[in-house]
Amino acid sequence: MRLRPPRRSARPPLPLLLLAAIALACLLGRPIGAALGLHMMRVDLLHRLAGPSLLHPLGTDELGRDEMLRLLSGGRVSLAIGIAAALTAAAIGTAIGLTAGYLGGWADRLLMRLTDAVIALPLLPLLIVLAALDLKKIGVPSWITSSDDISFVRILVLAVLIGWTTAARLVRGATLVTRSRDFVRAARSLGARVPHILWVHILPNVLAPLIVATTLSVGDVILLESVLSFLGLGIQPPLASWGTMLTNAQDLIETAPLLALYPGTMIFLTVIACNLLGDALQQRLDRRAADHA
Repeated sequence: MRLRPPRRSARPPLPLLLLAAIALACLLGRPIGAALGLHMMRVDLLHRLAGPSLLHPLGTDELGRDEMLRLLSGGRVSLAIGIAAALTAAAIGTAIGLTAGYLGGWADRLLMRLTDAVIALPLLPLLIVLAALDLKKIGVPSWITSSDDISFVRILVLAVLIGWTTAARLVRGATLVTRSRDFVRAARSLGARVPHILWVHILPNVLAPLIVATTLSVGDVILLESVLSFLGLGIQPPLASWGTMLTNAQDLIETAPLLALYPGTMIFLTVIACNLLGDALQQRLDRRAADHA
């Protein structure tokens, strides 16, 4: 009689707990500020660049605003861009990869040449040019460009435009392997339509690499947003992000180095946690696939 090895307890990976803690703290920023009687945008020039205290646990910035609340508010923006852009890019890349991998032929060649063209573009110079475009001059209505959230939407669109290629190539490769399996042939012989085959039979079998790639891309988008915001082309006031906080702190690095240390540390921890979470998910999915083999 063959004894099975004891099953390991399904504990959540440590990077996931770290990401959850960061996201929860950012979401609770406003209630924390209300409990302390503070507001992120309240200017107090008499207490500018103050050190940590009971009233201001992380001190104040160059305008006397509470640094902790600004850090949590910036985290909401950075995490929202990272998660929204990663999920949207994954959805677009999945649709393109499924179509190219299943149909093949001219559709596959056309979609993959488009993917290769996007990958071949110089990333940072292209993003700088696109981020610097004047939306009014290209015909975007003024009621859209005057919105306070337009910089958020701009970064989100830019991240999606250059981020869908990874998901497309991964899903296409997995679809090429899956479409020749017996259960797909059986569904096709029973008269199942192409959308049904793609979303019911093929998509569940290509989710493993897609989930890992999407998790890793969250950290990449956060870094992208931070770089563009640091260059002055990202999130614009009154919104705040970790990248804009780094931009504001660069002129005060000698007098108040903590203003740069706080957002830099949060970016570092979040990106590292995303990468480690992707590695942990890949190991678990590979182990599960080996157990079912």
